[in-house]
Amino acid sequence: MQIVYHIGAHCTDEDRLVRSLLKSRGVLAPQGIIVPAPRLYRQILPRIAQSMNDGPAGAETQKVILDAVMEEEKAERLVFSHDYLIGFPRGAISEIGFYKGVVERITAFSNLFPDAQNEFHLALRNPATMIPALIARIPDATYESVMGGVDPLCLRWAPVVQRLLTALPGIDLTVWCNEDTPLIWPELLRNMAGLPAEAEMEGDFDLLSSIMSEVGLSRLKAFLESHPPRSISQRRRIVMAFLDKFALKDEIEMEIPLPGWTADLVEAITAVYDADVAEIEAIPEIDFIAP
Repeated sequence: MQIVYHIGAHCTDEDRLVRSLLKSRGVLAPQGIIVPAPRLYRQILPRIAQSMNDGPAGAETQKVILDAVMEEEKAERLVFSHDYLIGFPRGAISEIGFYKGVVERITAFSNLFPDAQNEFHLALRNPATMIPALIARIPDATYESVMGGVDPLCLRWAPVVQRLLTALPGIDLTVWCNEDTPLIWPELLRNMAGLPAEAEMEGDFDLLSSIMSEVGLSRLKAFLESHPPRSISQRRRIVMAFLDKFALKDEIEMEIPLPGWTADLVEAITAVYDADVAEIEAIPEIDFIAP
């Protein structure tokens, strides 16, 4: 059995991917691809995983999980997707950077189904926009309570990836940038479902429908139907062209009113992030999905 854990990060997905996959259950389930609703596991899965750091789960524990999340008797591929799998938003940033406990978390999930093929999927986000998004998401949060004195220029994702690769050699890890999601959405859906690029699925336009005008989306669909792209890269160029013209600015632009932050600081944080992503993309042990 294959087990997929889409673990976040926080403020990158808001359950959009799993909602789109749930729309395709009629297509996926007959192939043994089971996508449970997050409400069935967002609490029980981390709770059971916390007791698994010292060793693999036994057959009875695995049965408890499967009985809780699926009605089917058997699954070839089971997809879990929720950002609480990586931890709580309040713990996203610590003195060592992003996700101090990520190794323990992923080790625990690997122990839940030790005989399965475990996959982990992680979206990155520019700290310049992730930090204000975290503050907005956490009740009663302030800049100081979220950052804990950490310099935003020191926040990098490459150490998170390297810690996972060091602690879990051979980990099956897929990474992408949240900023690229509108362009790579169909590939993300199929990657999580374990399906080839040509597979038919619903939900290919779910994300675009939230960031593009109705007129623009209608014209995009009509254009793609009358001019079928010859490759994934061509489809991405077409989508980019339509986004340039029909994107809803309020949905893709974000004000960053944080204490002491200037346009120069935001630019500097973004430059660090760009270099960070380039370093991660060059890591051969991971699957990096780029537009």
